[in-house]
Amino acid sequence: MTRSGSSSGFVPAPLAQLPWLVILLICAIGGFGVLVLFSAAGGDPKWAMPQGIRFAGFLVMALAISYVPMRWWSSAAFPLYGLFLVMLIGVELLGAVAGGSQRWLDLGIIRIQPSEMMKVAIVLACAKFYEMLPASEIRKFGAIWPAAVMIGLPAALVMLQPDLGTALMITAGGLAVMFLAGVPLRLFIGGTLALAVSVPIIVNYVLHDYQRNRVLTFLNPENDPLGTGYHISQSKIAIGSGGWFGKGFLNGTQSHLDYLPEGHTDFALATMMEEWGLMGGLFVIIAYGLLIRWGIAVGVRSQTRFAKLTAAGISTTIFFYVFINMAMVVGLAPVVGIPLPLISFGGSAQMTTLICVGILMSLDRENRLNRRTSSWQ
Repeated sequence: MTRSGSSSGFVPAPLAQLPWLVILLICAIGGFGVLVLFSAAGGDPKWAMPQGIRFAGFLVMALAISYVPMRWWSSAAFPLYGLFLVMLIGVELLGAVAGGSQRWLDLGIIRIQPSEMMKVAIVLACAKFYEMLPASEIRKFGAIWPAAVMIGLPAALVMLQPDLGTALMITAGGLAVMFLAGVPLRLFIGGTLALAVSVPIIVNYVLHDYQRNRVLTFLNPENDPLGTGYHISQSKIAIGSGGWFGKGFLNGTQSHLDYLPEGHTDFALATMMEEWGLMGGLFVIIAYGLLIRWGIAVGVRSQTRFAKLTAAGISTTIFFYVFINMAMVVGLAPVVGIPLPLISFGGSAQMTTLICVGILMSLDRENRLNRRTSSWQ
């Protein structure tokens, strides 16, 4: 999706070399999200305006990140992981409580949610670990337990907040890097079987009451349609009523009449599909698919093990964001509080996604510079 650019005409070289097709794709997703939020508020810009302002700011940040050399990401992988791990411990000891959860560090002028940044840091740290590991050691136990500890510590701290969705995202990102690094498949199969056996224990003794109710609702959503199953039932009604082409912009009823809870955050997809129908949903799926495909292509073109694993891990993180939210909204996964990136209202997921895009653009820039250097030699 990208094309190596050079200075031509009145376009400066640094601008010409940006992956403009990717930037336009990101803007299309973000702009569509602003329209969805404007409609979700009944034509009031109370959600759309701050979302658009944040998107513009984070997009500029992503472009700035794209100029960071790959060697810096490699050198900073472990320090960034350590920093955000310490911050997660700080959240547990001193964190601000909001909405019944303790997820933020209040620094006075800004509130930071370290768990969001850990989604990126865990990918960088695991990629760095497997870059350092000799190929002959990859199928031994020493290739597994350090990465498992690196993943398990932040995931456990995030579970204490409690935030099951983010803990799953951190775990998924780290496991994806482990798998792509070449850790034997049998170990993942064994781990999956062990997890399946321990599900009853986790549900009954580890999860909080509201998390347990979400799992039970997923298994039987019609059991309490006016209580714990209300979100999923109304979400399905909103999506189904949209049909092929939707009810039209600003004509949704489920969100405008407040039948659909969280129609601007976790269930923004349902709000969108009620008004834009299946065609709107396909547009979003294709757009995310193109973005993830580009990220994977960046990894394939990369020349170092760290860059390959980082690009693949970050692309997988974006995929899990999209897949889990969509599965959750249509009732194929429990409600775990994962927003649809760049569309759902909120700055945390938006920031994380655009940081991921910025790192991918940084790796892509490195690839193009390497190709250009090779052509000169």
